[in-house]
Amino acid sequence: MSTTQSSAAEEEGGRASSPVAPASGGPGVRVASPAASGSPGSRESAAARVRKRLSTTTASLVAIVIAALWTLPTAGLFISSFRPEQEIKTTGWWTMFTDPQLTLDNYREVLFSANQGQLASYFVNSFVITVPSTVFVVVLAALAAYALAWVNFPGRDWVFLGVFALQIVPLQMSLVPLLRFFSQGVTIGDVQVLPAWDLPGAFAFTNVWVAHTIFGLPLGIFLLHNFISQLPHSLFEAARVDGAGHGVLFRRVVLPLIVPALVSLAIFQFLWVWNDLLVALIFAGGDVSTAPLTVRLAELAGTRGNEWQRLTAGAFVSMVVPLIVFFALQRYFVRGLLAGSVKG
Repeated sequence: MSTTQSSAAEEEGGRASSPVAPASGGPGVRVASPAASGSPGSRESAAARVRKRLSTTTASLVAIVIAALWTLPTAGLFISSFRPEQEIKTTGWWTMFTDPQLTLDNYREVLFSANQGQLASYFVNSFVITVPSTVFVVVLAALAAYALAWVNFPGRDWVFLGVFALQIVPLQMSLVPLLRFFSQGVTIGDVQVLPAWDLPGAFAFTNVWVAHTIFGLPLGIFLLHNFISQLPHSLFEAARVDGAGHGVLFRRVVLPLIVPALVSLAIFQFLWVWNDLLVALIFAGGDVSTAPLTVRLAELAGTRGNEWQRLTAGAFVSMVVPLIVFFALQRYFVRGLLAGSVKG
């Protein structure tokens, strides 16, 4: 008797604990399938499918073809820079493979010829202009970004909004007022508040330094502010408990964490200033003592634009430094904040 009752109780308990599927058309709760509910698993599988398609042999061949077509003009320019002048003007660069004629005269001409090239002095001028302009922007943008992100003062949000709005203003609109400021100074009524910036010698580059710094600061402050404002609050709270002020916070907490952002900004600013022609031509002039490399490159083609052999060699001379800077510092592009993240 007891055995029969216990078996019946177990059967009823099993029925009570087991899920009962509702009859067709009857009441019940429908359980959505993972695919129908759009679960993360389904999204990951979609991303995996896209990755798989982009990793196929066809996709790889298409990428190789695009890269080859993109590199072909540069390769042709590089080959032409080593060809004699007569060959450049009469045949295409691809004829080098059937009739190879190479020379270094083009590079010797643009670098050291006193009458035609003389790029060596302009090369030094580009360094003198680019390096300080990059350092000023990186240092001032880092200080301003930290103040706008972590220092509480009245009107902070309005200042940041103004910095952001300055990025919209075209650079060309400020060239004439800024040039007038450098050449005539500031005069209110009959009183001259600031004199003209007529600086001799090594200080002749000051105008172009200030111009490049002014034009580069809005973007630099905006980029670094977005980076610095995302740092963990716990870092600053722990440092303040130890008695750290803003100077110590900036030097020992913020700077080590924003090195990737600083280097990225430095690369962008360096490339922009090195390749600039308009600002340098206006504020540095075309004199051999202050003009950068880009000003001289614009003159290498000659009055009739037929000196192609100079342009091919001069173009690669101007590309050497940006390439070295980019490849030497590119590892910082992939670094993130995890290198200095908080433990625990």
